Order: sequence, then C-alpha cells, then structure tokens
Amino acid sequence: MQRTDYCASFGANDIGKRIKVCGWAQKQRDLGSLIFIDLRDRSGILQLAFDENTPKELFDLAFGVRAEYVLAAEGVVRARGEGAVNPNLPTGQIELAVDKLEILSESATPPFEVLSAPDVREEMRLKYRYLNLRHPDLQRNIRFRHQLAKCTRDYFDENGFLEIETPILIKSTPEGARDYLVPSRVHPGSFYALPQSPQLYKQLLMVSGFDRYMQIAKCFRDEDLRADRQPEFTQLDLEMSFAGEDDVIGINEGYLKRVFREMLGIELETPFRRMPWKEAMENYGSDKPDLRFDMKLVDLSDIVKNSEFKVFAGAVAEGGSVRAINVKGVADRMSRKEIDKLTDFVKTYRAKGLAWLKGGEETTSSYAKFLSEEENRAIEAACGFEKGDVLFLVADSKNNVVLDSLGALRCKCGEKYDFYDKSSFALLWVTDFPMFEYDEEAGRYKAMHHPFTSPKDEDLPLLDSDPGKVRAKAYDIVVNGWEVGGGSVRIHRGDVQQKVFDLLGLTKEEANAKFGFLLEAFRYGVPPHAGLAFGFDRLVSLLLGLDAIRDCIAFPKVQNACELMTGCPAPVPTEALDELSIRVAITEE
Repeated sequence: MQRTDYCASFGANDIGKRIKVCGWAQKQRDLGSLIFIDLRDRSGILQLAFDENTPKELFDLAFGVRAEYVLAAEGVVRARGEGAVNPNLPTGQIELAVDKLEILSESATPPFEVLSAPDVREEMRLKYRYLNLRHPDLQRNIRFRHQLAKCTRDYFDENGFLEIETPILIKSTPEGARDYLVPSRVHPGSFYALPQSPQLYKQLLMVSGFDRYMQIAKCFRDEDLRADRQPEFTQLDLEMSFAGEDDVIGINEGYLKRVFREMLGIELETPFRRMPWKEAMENYGSDKPDLRFDMKLVDLSDIVKNSEFKVFAGAVAEGGSVRAINVKGVADRMSRKEIDKLTDFVKTYRAKGLAWLKGGEETTSSYAKFLSEEENRAIEAACGFEKGDVLFLVADSKNNVVLDSLGALRCKCGEKYDFYDKSSFALLWVTDFPMFEYDEEAGRYKAMHHPFTSPKDEDLPLLDSDPGKVRAKAYDIVVNGWEVGGGSVRIHRGDVQQKVFDLLGLTKEEANAKFGFLLEAFRYGVPPHAGLAFGFDRLVSLLLGLDAIRDCIAFPKVQNACELMTGCPAPVPTEALDELSIRVAITEE
C-alpha cells in the first residue's frame, strides 16, 4: 500500500521512474484499444494509461473502474503521446503506464459528480459534504486554512506568546448573543455554557503572570446565521500584559504583514491607517468601511433645514439628518427599475424611502421640484454632482437609520458598478468607539463591546456626567469592509470597573453572581492588559476571496443551525433526558 508520492508531485523529470500512487478515479475513458483513468488525490490528477501492451486481465480490470472507485496503481512514468499533452494540468506532460492495479474500494454512483459540485444545489452538497470536500476548490480552502494556522502559531511563538487552552465547558455569563447550554448530570438542574469567547479566562491568565497568551479557540454563539456567521466558529485569540492600544496594534500589524506575505505574496505597508469611529460613521455610514473606493456620505442637513419640503426639513428638526452619496458616472447604466430596487434595499435598513437625482440625457429627480433653485444648486455643489452621476438621499429623524442605509447602499453600488479592484486589499484600524450605547427598550446603557473594556483616560470624568460621550480604548481591524478582528484595553482598576457596572445597571450582587471569580482574582494584583481576537474563519475567507465562511469550514451548519449530513440537532432517548433531570416541553404552533 505504500505509495511513492502524491499524484500531482510527478512531472517530466520523473519519466522512466517506477512509482506507485493511490487515489480516487475521477473518470474513466474507454477508447477501445486504450483506456485512460484520471486518478485524483488531494494534490491533483495523474493520468493512468492502459494500452495494447497491457495484460488482458489488467485491461479488463481497468475497464470495470467507475467514478470514485479507490485505486492503487503501479507502473512507469512516460511522456504523453504527441497531441495528448494537457497544459492545464501540472502532470499534463506525463502519464503512468500501469502494470499493477488494485481496486481498494468500489463506489456507488454518487448523487453528483465531484467536479460539478458548484452547480449542485447547496442542500445536496452539504448532505453529502464528504463528497463535496473532494472538490479541488474545497481541498485548496482547507489546506490553506491549515497553512494559515501554522503561519499564525509560528509568528506568535516567535513573539513570545504561549498557546494555552481554555475550557469549553464554562459558567454561563450571558452578555450579547445567547449561550449554548449543556446540562450537568452530576449537578441536576445546573448547566454549563459553551464559550462565546475565552475572554474571562484570558484575563485570568494575565493575572496568573503568563504575560502573552494566544489560542486558536473554538467558540459558540446561539444566534441567527448569515454568510459570515456560524453557530460554532474559530477565533484567533490573544492577550498581552503591560500593554496598551499601540502595543496590540503593533503586534497584529506584524502578524497581518507576515500572513499576507507568506500566504498571498503581498507586501503590506505598515502602519495601517487609523480612523476614529465617528469619522468612519460620518463619512462611510459604517464602522467597518470599505476603503477600496471613495464615495463618501455628504451631510446636507444645513442646506435643507429651512426648506419648504417637510420630508427633509422635518427630519433635521427632529434631531436627524439628510445625507447623500454620489454614484459617479453610472446614469446611463442605472434604469428607473434599478432605482426602485435600490429603494426597496434601503428600506431593509429602516429608511422610509430613497430620494434621487439622475444626470442622464435629461436630468430627472424625485425631489428637485419640492426644493428651491438655490437649494438644488447647493446640494449638487456639495455632492460634486456632474452629468452622468446619480445622487441618492436619505432623510430620517434617526441618524443611525440614515447612516446605516446609505452606508449599505454605498457598498452595494460600489460592488455592482465595479468601483474597485476586487483583488485588492484595504486595511485600517477603526478606533475610539463609544463606550456605551443606549438601549431604549431596557431604559439603560449597554456596553458596545463588553463590560471590561477600558474608557479612554481623558473621558473618565464623563462616566459621572455624560456616559454617552465616553470613548473606549477599543479597536477593530477592518479589511475590505469586513471586521476581521477586534479588541480593547481592559479595565484593571476596581473603582472604574464598579462605575461601569453601575452604568450598565449591574448591582454589586449581580456583578458578583456573574463575574465574582474574576473580580476576586483582580484583588490580588492585576497588570494592565489588552487583547484582540480575529475571526479565523472570516480571515481565511477574506484571504481566499470566498463569499461565505462555510466554504473554508470542513463541516459547516446551514441557516437554521442544522448540519444536513448527520442530521443534528436530533432528539435523544427519554432515558438520556431522565439522567440529566430534563423534561422537554414542545408547544405545537
């Protein structure tokens, strides 16, 4: 069974060598006196050849081979015949003249051809994921993921970080997304939680004196899925003692520089651009702006605040704003039907509608007739409007609706009209996030990141006077409009931590019940510390240019958090529930 090497490792230099290879039959071609079998393994394809010199019983064995049979083949490497060279294959100049063939395993007819998998509906591909994973693209993705993990461990090891595993069964401290809960058999009525992040444990490791920690950690969140979300996912997690924001940013810029060089052959320039959160929101309508193209938001509130057009003036009077983007040079490519589709699109971001001005053969508009000539000219000047452009305006009494909807519209138009090179990368740090956001339903503040994020030193007095204006020592790394990582400097002063708990509505008793073990540890000498976590699946997807992270995860879940291949989650026997002191109550809808 010992093979010489992988199928695609051989080339013209190996002509005349005797080798043995193993793999799956991609396809068999019967040409009468000739039979060719494309043998595939994780490296690629090698053509097996059987001809008039092949013994009859071996020829007959090859004749019976079907797709996905598992084979072992031995023979001599030879050059392909004239006109038979395949320049699209690394092994396209050679073939293996087989004199020994063994069928190691037969295969039933697959539900789809491995190479046609991208054209097969996703539910079928995920049900037979083990077949889908034989596709060269997915094999490449999983191999790339392995290589990135090795690059990651090498870099952080060289920079003094220790990889330390933290527990998977932990105490539930619900903050943000819902926990996945695991019942305890030994302690009836009590539950473990699966970690949403190793956050508290890595802070405890700083108290323990390990100084620099990293981990490629499995994490879990019981939340609705999107293309870049999975219920179980992987984080690159790290924490540093005696470190501040610049230290964490510096070590991670070095990491990304190394990753892009080794994995993609791209040399990044450091330091990366830094942008305060407020600037990102005002200019791009997003805290993760895609900087591969321009198209900034323009605030028109001062121009229209006294307008007779109440849709605009009313939004400003109620504390909101009117803003616009200029989609340059697309007027001849954007139909009225397309504008209507974009109007429906912004409504998904709670915008009430979309006003527009189109500079085509004739300039047309949905709003111009309601404004004065002076107001129209001022809007066009502010937006740099020219013939061929299309302006889009959103007005709302809530600023976040205006920013969110125009920010999303900006990205949609940038992609649709090819405003950037899709193979390029734009990296930046978004900094100075608000410490808190106000939850109107709960009637209190909640942490924008988590309750252990430190306020900026100069904003400490605002904790007492104006918490909504407090900025955090928090930072996100953004690549091409994706947040691929985020972190913060942590609070290490007990008085500051208590003020934050008070603002979040956590009494001392509640804080103790949730985080008592951490607060107790902080009584025994806690160093200043800071950290960051990358979404590892998201980073792999970004580097490979994938549309969804499931394409770099071996066995992903689908939209409703099910795994179609094994059929989980699934009911369990009543006896198993009895052991766990659990009764299931299902209400029929």
